[in-house]
Amino acid sequence: VQLQASGGGLVQPGGSLRLSCAASGSIFRIDAMGWYRQAPGKQRELVAAITRGGSPNYQDSVKGRFTISRENAKNTVYLQMNSLKPEDTAVYYCNAVIHDYSAYNDYWGQGTQVTVSS
Repeated sequence: VQLQASGGGLVQPGGSLRLSCAASGSIFRIDAMGWYRQAPGKQRELVAAITRGGSPNYQDSVKGRFTISRENAKNTVYLQMNSLKPEDTAVYYCNAVIHDYSAYNDYWGQGTQVTVSS
């Protein structure tokens, strides 16, 4: 099983980016999916997560600016990021809890850099 993230880049404050993360491989079922981020010198933190049924939850600092969504048929999770701030700069990682025909396991994508700067 692999998670492939894409969509990061450089954006000015107030701008928008959309991250995507697609899971592939031996997948029986995907439960929760989410996005984490890690800024230099800081611990990795949860940004947003979404259940298989589509219920989201967000870190307080991104509420009202970020939207997480998923397409179960495509094994894909998205993160729409609007009104970006310099403090959103970090490497963003996608995460998924996947049953791979043997057991549920925690999988991570490779990380995509998001830089918010003028």
